[in-house]
Amino acid sequence: MSDNVRLERDGAVATVTLNRPDRRNSLSDPMLTDLGRAFSELRDDAAVRLVIVTGAPPVFSAGADAKLKSSMSAEERRQAMATRKSQFRRLFERVNTTLEGLEQITVCAVNGHAVGGGWGLTLACDFRIAAAEAQFWIPEVDLGVPLGVASTTRFVRLVGPARAKEIILECRRYGAEEARAMGLVHRVVPGNDLMKHTREYAQILLAKPFLPLSEMKARINAIAKTAMPEVNAMTEGFLERD
Repeated sequence: MSDNVRLERDGAVATVTLNRPDRRNSLSDPMLTDLGRAFSELRDDAAVRLVIVTGAPPVFSAGADAKLKSSMSAEERRQAMATRKSQFRRLFERVNTTLEGLEQITVCAVNGHAVGGGWGLTLACDFRIAAAEAQFWIPEVDLGVPLGVASTTRFVRLVGPARAKEIILECRRYGAEEARAMGLVHRVVPGNDLMKHTREYAQILLAKPFLPLSEMKARINAIAKTAMPEVNAMTEGFLERD
């Protein structure tokens, strides 16, 4: 599809691969734009019933790409970074909202480190299968920036406020088994067999009738949002101010 993102179809399964291995699949604005385009294309493809999201080795994603021109002055860099953060958050949330809202079932194959926005991207998928050597962490507070509201909200919905505070405020790394124990990863498998296990799991889901599967996904997502009205109202308010 592009240098940043690969989109491959195999029957009813589509695989979207983050493809910037030289930058550890960090999420630049062009990559996010291409991801959004890929997910929008798949949303309208009735032949695709399941979407796998993964990263080109050796990692899943190192998070936001904050690289700026070295020739900028300190003030220019400060202003550029502030603008870039706002643009990135809006673009990142649009991509995640599109991914989360797909009728197709989505499975994230986490083939290596998932950092910051990279970890956040995995949370927009229905299922997460991680390589045993994968690591997860949110370094934003240590870097002096807040985690985006949308990713924060997904952490709270999935693990509750107490555990979300631990993950986001401590900024420590979690192994794949720790992430599974918290409910943020569904399965942990040997790294060399990650895609094999992911495709086998995909076949389990594909064997089920698509319409009730898709409808139940939509119902569960709706219930998860309506079950926390205060959090959702706050999220909308923060996003409007970003």
